[in-house]
Amino acid sequence: MMKSVQRAFTVGLMLSVATLASAAVTLKEGHPNKYYVKNGDTLWDISGRFLEEPWQWPEIWQINEEISNPHLIYPGDEIRLSYVNGEPRLSVERGVQEQVMDNGVVKLTPKVREIANDEAIPAIPASAIAAYLKEGLVVTRQEIQEAPYIVGGRDRRVVFGEGDTVYARDSRTQWEELDQGYGIYRTGEQYVDPDTNEVLGYEARQVGLSRVSNHEGEMLSLRVTSSTEDIRIDDRIFSTEDRRVRAVLYPSAPDTKVEAKIIRFFDRINSVARNDVVVLSKGLRDGLKEGNVLDVFGAGEVVRDRQLGDNVQLPREKTGSLVIFRVFDKVSYGLIMESTRPIYMNDAAESPAGSY
Repeated sequence: MMKSVQRAFTVGLMLSVATLASAAVTLKEGHPNKYYVKNGDTLWDISGRFLEEPWQWPEIWQINEEISNPHLIYPGDEIRLSYVNGEPRLSVERGVQEQVMDNGVVKLTPKVREIANDEAIPAIPASAIAAYLKEGLVVTRQEIQEAPYIVGGRDRRVVFGEGDTVYARDSRTQWEELDQGYGIYRTGEQYVDPDTNEVLGYEARQVGLSRVSNHEGEMLSLRVTSSTEDIRIDDRIFSTEDRRVRAVLYPSAPDTKVEAKIIRFFDRINSVARNDVVVLSKGLRDGLKEGNVLDVFGAGEVVRDRQLGDNVQLPREKTGSLVIFRVFDKVSYGLIMESTRPIYMNDAAESPAGSY
């Protein structure tokens, strides 16, 4: 999965010129005129060497028609900065390979690349979000109540794991659309909008995967094929076949102004930074989509004015940026791409300045 995600991200980032919001592109001070791609690079990091706003890479990307699959970039390729009619352009020159001819002459030729080559670099760190693409789920209270659930297992046990058989009941639809594979989920944190107190949904954490072994009316027998923690009675069953995650990211500003808050961390307590995943208080209904880029702002500190004797709040500061990679109706998952200082709960995430 990871390799296919990387390929999709790479192609998606480079094909998105038409979808980007109009915004001035500013070259980074001290930018290079060329850069050689290395193992471990991402397109975001490479574009950050040339541009103040890395997500604007596609706006100045120039297709080299002589290269097969010019949207894919590989270690050894050369990224060049040039100007066309006074406007900056970035292009790729394939890494070359040496061939010694019979007469001793060394011939340099571009390496041939195939679009499915797993060496292509990803747009963003695929390893940081792979689990959230398939395992993360946000559901409503009604969906929790209506979902099939585990009622027991063999030998009157109440805790199960990989290799065990569990039984799930669906009294509502009686498994009208029976799939072969199901995810086993445990509902967790309630997501609440910090500004309006609206309940935005409930986190459903995947604790295992299962395959159907038998079906009789309301009851389904499932063999647990993997588990990340103990599986328990009342854990919910959701189909893994019905959910199709769009892995292709088109980095762009939202179509409308978005003002969200960070409402959840994963595996962090006090703050997050680069390559951490967060949950935002806005989603599909607010106009967000996969690939949208938001700037993150931290609230200014409250300090004592020694002249007037009162407290004043300092202006907020931009502390980073993030890319939305999964969107639900009322919340979204975002990956922190840049951070100049720790990012905290309830920090603001907004459309980039000048993009709306």
